[in-house]
Amino acid sequence: MSKKKLSDNFEDKLVRLQEITNALENSDIGLEDSIQLFEEGVKLSKECLSILQKAELKVNVLKKDLTEINNLEED
Repeated sequence: MSKKKLSDNFEDKLVRLQEITNALENSDIGLEDSIQLFEEGVKLSKECLSILQKAELKVNVLKKDLTEINNLEED
């Protein structure tokens, strides 16, 4: 199995993860290829989780900033 070149784009990683899931669930592939796909899937899952965690932190900072702005406007 050849690995596809992926961007750092979350959506691209998610699409590739779905492709891997489908391949593992729906095809007759050998053990070695299955393990390689599984390893790639685990790596992509970690990368997606990291991206989501960073996005959550950014949203929390923005919400805090917005709250501070709203508090200043009320004073």
